[in-house]
Amino acid sequence: MKTETLLVTGCAGFIGFHAARRWLAEGGRVIGLDSLNDYYDPDLKRARLAQLRRQPGFAFVQAALEEREAVERCFAGGHRPDAVLHLAAQPGIRYSLVNPQAYVDANVTGFLNVLEACRSYGTRHLLFASSSSVYGSNTAMPFSASDPADHPISLYAATKKAGELMAHAYSHLYGIPATGLRFFTVYGPWGRPDMAVYKFTKAILAGEPIAVYNEGRMKRDFTYVDDIIEGIVQLIPRPPKPDPAWNGSRPDPSTSGAPYRIYNIGGSRPVGLLDCIAAIERALKRRAVLDLLPMQPGDVPETFADVGPLVREIGYAPKTPIEEGIPRFVEWYLAYHNKRQTFE
Repeated sequence: MKTETLLVTGCAGFIGFHAARRWLAEGGRVIGLDSLNDYYDPDLKRARLAQLRRQPGFAFVQAALEEREAVERCFAGGHRPDAVLHLAAQPGIRYSLVNPQAYVDANVTGFLNVLEACRSYGTRHLLFASSSSVYGSNTAMPFSASDPADHPISLYAATKKAGELMAHAYSHLYGIPATGLRFFTVYGPWGRPDMAVYKFTKAILAGEPIAVYNEGRMKRDFTYVDDIIEGIVQLIPRPPKPDPAWNGSRPDPSTSGAPYRIYNIGGSRPVGLLDCIAAIERALKRRAVLDLLPMQPGDVPETFADVGPLVREIGYAPKTPIEEGIPRFVEWYLAYHNKRQTFE
């Protein structure tokens, strides 16, 4: 059955904005929740939100996840959601080293409020954002959701893993169909200023050095946002069912005897960080100044998504290499910032 009304938490965030816009464009309704906090430029969040407000079928609630009653209002109102896409969170690995409490508040307490509302109001499908960061100390490549991910190396990763475990508990106890999505380095138009592609572009244009950790010996599974959204949209009307083959003596972490599933969702094409920078240089027609630095706490040298289960189950096929995605991002970046400068 096609889900019509979708609650998107973090609707003014990068992925949330794209997901909400796509669902609205296909004729669905969206209830958007966002705190519009200042972790990064709130003006960018407001600009995304302004785009969503122009589309019919969109309703907005400004609130933080920790505000339990506000979260419940999104479920109890006249546009009660059929499904929930939970993307709101406190992101960022390095920030978790200086403000750990923010991660527990948003990613643990906030997610608990979402789970409780899903339980109370009988949500048909909960999709929630996890992260490739949960793989932590794992070194087997590509990362498989069927492998244990029990050694996070940042508090951010630990809170995202905690979210997966909490969702499984609610799925087991209350039969909530829950799908966790481990995102891999998402980039594209309307992207986050704290992410690498955005930061590198800004620095190159300003003639400032780029901090390149691990002396540039890093690889990331860069994933263009449209490829992420295609996977999400296909999964929304497909709530998971209990896996009859699941075996508690040989437990697969990605499936369960409960209606629960974990997927990697990424480009499945690891790219060297220096190759990413070179693609930005070509798009901008400018050279970068590199500041080669040692590895930072909480970082991993490489990420690589095994997306085989998504390929088999929904035909997921990431289509956008960085040679196409980076120029699209740069084109948006220049247009957005030039437009803003016109009014400032």
